[in-house]
Amino acid sequence: MDKNTFIVMVAVLAMQALASCATCSRTQQDDFVVPDSVRNVSATISESVIKEVVDNISSPIETAALFKSLNVPFAQKYLATTKNLSDYHTACAKAFNLGIFGADLGYINMYGKVSLVSVNIIAMKSLADGLNIGQFFNYTTLKHLSDNNENIDSLIYISQQSFNKMDRYLRQSGRGNLSIVMVTGVWVEAMYLSCQFYKDRPNARLAESIVEQKLLLAELLNMLQVYKGQKEVADLIGELTAIEATFEPVEMLVQDGNLEEIESDGALRVVQHDATIVKYTPEQLAAVISAIENVRNKLIK
Repeated sequence: MDKNTFIVMVAVLAMQALASCATCSRTQQDDFVVPDSVRNVSATISESVIKEVVDNISSPIETAALFKSLNVPFAQKYLATTKNLSDYHTACAKAFNLGIFGADLGYINMYGKVSLVSVNIIAMKSLADGLNIGQFFNYTTLKHLSDNNENIDSLIYISQQSFNKMDRYLRQSGRGNLSIVMVTGVWVEAMYLSCQFYKDRPNARLAESIVEQKLLLAELLNMLQVYKGQKEVADLIGELTAIEATFEPVEMLVQDGNLEEIESDGALRVVQHDATIVKYTPEQLAAVISAIENVRNKLIK
């Protein structure tokens, strides 16, 4: 499937999830020691598999660009609050909310709201430091660009590069579970923003982009299943499964497209451009939106 038909945000990352107040038990301090069991499990997902899933997820910038192309006005009220940072004690909670804020940052950057960047990146730097990956988050440069209202393209590029480096390090250091958790955080927030904007300004393209997430959600759940032995991830799976249930009635049909010969690096390859046809009712869309809202608001508390 053409990745532009997917609607959520990953800016070259691979990230995923929390899951309710109990999900990442906030009463328990996290010493960031990686258990051997986690290291062994994470090795079962190869780099190529993770990359394939991530490549099928639109970046936060692509999603925000879709909003702008549909003339959706910027709405700060939908951004996740940064006031709950002290409640995120575990690595799982930190990773999930790092993904949440990453999605919001892509949205803020695309709309050029540099005055809001500073608060967002301060929160992200705090979470990244808590995961021992703060060294890969280019806080100083990002803050300088935002404080001085400088080049938006540079702000976007550096933001994406920071996430890319943090994600890669998590996977290479045997914490692939947290990498997947951040991806889900990005996915959940992007879906939430899309749902809110659709409710404010109903649009067929935006509605379609929401229900198209049925396939991607299934992929994310498959990756989470590898870590289902961890309580936080098991709880997260339960939350996403509730969303998946609302997607069940949505029909997605893949129609074979034209074949195209493409020459790359001296080699000729054939690419088939398939089309996806989505069938859904207003009631089914409303159920998906309601489930997304409930899960997102529960997970960021």
